[in-house]
Amino acid sequence: MSDENLNIIQWTLHDTHPQLVEPVRAKLAEVVDPEIGMNIIQLGLVRDISIEGKTGNVARLKMILTTPFCPYGPAMVDMTRQKAQEGLKMPVTVEMGMDVWDFSMMEDPSALDWGMYG
Repeated sequence: MSDENLNIIQWTLHDTHPQLVEPVRAKLAEVVDPEIGMNIIQLGLVRDISIEGKTGNVARLKMILTTPFCPYGPAMVDMTRQKAQEGLKMPVTVEMGMDVWDFSMMEDPSALDWGMYG
């Protein structure tokens, strides 16, 4: 699979703290949506990550859920915050975005070819 087929979301972090992108992506990839069986990075649920404050020691993560009434939502948000803190090594605030998730937000739209969503 080549990267040109991937829909990698560019977070604010890519521009301001590029050295933190891979560690936080790796940690966030450990958070799996139990209903779909894919992680939140694959699903494109993490919409942005930025470092805030004058001292640059607090992160803000914006995410969405696959459905507004996801029964696993509160647990996924809490785990996302914990994993982001592990990857960034600083406190993280999670904000819920109002975007409505759809398959086009996935990093790898070819995952649809697996017949998972037929």
